[in-house]
Amino acid sequence: MMTDTIDLDAYMARIGYDGPRAPTLETLRDLHRLHPIAIAFENLDPLLGRPVPIDREALENKLVHAGRGGYCFEQNLLFSHVLRALGYTIHEHTARVLWNRPEGVRTQRSHLLLLVDIEGARYVADVGFGGNVLTAPLLLDHSGPQQTPHEPYRIVRDGGDYTIEFNPRGEWLKLLRFDLSEQIYEDHVQSNWFVSTYPQSIFTRQLMGARALPGKRYALSNNMLTVHHMNGGSDKRALGADELRDALADLFGIKLDGLHGLDDALARLTNGVA
Repeated sequence: MMTDTIDLDAYMARIGYDGPRAPTLETLRDLHRLHPIAIAFENLDPLLGRPVPIDREALENKLVHAGRGGYCFEQNLLFSHVLRALGYTIHEHTARVLWNRPEGVRTQRSHLLLLVDIEGARYVADVGFGGNVLTAPLLLDHSGPQQTPHEPYRIVRDGGDYTIEFNPRGEWLKLLRFDLSEQIYEDHVQSNWFVSTYPQSIFTRQLMGARALPGKRYALSNNMLTVHHMNGGSDKRALGADELRDALADLFGIKLDGLHGLDDALARLTNGVA
């Protein structure tokens, strides 16, 4: 039975957390580490032309009870409901994605992230940034490297702008840029509708999947599966349609029940790969 608030017990069971629920930095770190392990980044709904509602009940049904994943508007809004229910003070912001973009190219605000107030400090929480998703919160007003269970990250400030960078192989790479102008739910509805329906959106044209496990990351781009190992090196291979379905279910932990048209879409994405 759904209520007006998030089902915390169901969420905690979904991510495998049974620790304290006090709104502390330690609790936030534990939740932030476990969420990307349990709930994969994926865009199957917009790829299949299905609507992507982001109200609380829809998010809970899909990501918690139905065993699905989602992208930033789904992942971080679900996380915001959980954190608010635990007693955290949350601020919602949008960012411009810089990852894999040429230097100097201006991008739209298409990514949602959270700021969390804890004991007079602000922390970036972001469980929805695909293959380079944070696995720990980052202290906002700290310019040095910040270690996570995966790669080190840092936040570079330039006036009122903040740029998040990460260092996977000895080089700092830009991920996204944001400022402190807050957004409201109606802003997210508009942005989410655009990225999930615009014909040229990457979410409607390309299959994406990501999951951060201890010591490694899984990343999926159409039928190309990459495993990034935190101790160095990556493995990459193309998947056939059946292998791709198995990877979505097994490696990414996504329940695929009721996704009509999925097999046809996977066959198109594999381009005849056996």
